Amino acid sequence: MSKLPFGKKNYQLMITGFLVIVIGFTIMSLDQEPHGFGFMGITLSPVVVVAGFIIEIFAILYTPKIKE
Repeated sequence: MSKLPFGKKNYQLMITGFLVIVIGFTIMSLDQEPHGFGFMGITLSPVVVVAGFIIEIFAILYTPKIKE
């Protein structure tokens, strides 16, 4: 029996969510407008970051089906 609190799929989803969040903040830093008030800083990157957090929540709540 595994001592880890989550399964392999959970950890894969958590890593994916973390990478999506990092990509969102990277997009935010690449915005060329002053103070980040362009499309990438105001619209695109927050959507990507929120998607990353949704993936993280799904990864925590995901329970694999038990094989019989």
